[in-house]
Amino acid sequence: MIDNSELPIGFTMELAQHSDILTRFAGLTEHERDRIVDGARTIESRVEMRNYVESMFQEPKSSFF
Repeated sequence: MIDNSELPIGFTMELAQHSDILTRFAGLTEHERDRIVDGARTIESRVEMRNYVESMFQEPKSSFF
């Protein structure tokens, strides 16, 4: 399980702003969450992180899972 100390702060902040996305993220398998978090670790700006979080559950899903 991922604990908050392992999550990028910008990712955590964006999830907090999008409760619907946070709920869906929490319902993913550990493997799916790990892949998304790994992708979030490559993000370098606040705007990129917002776009990343907002697009996590848009098609095509295969880019995240």
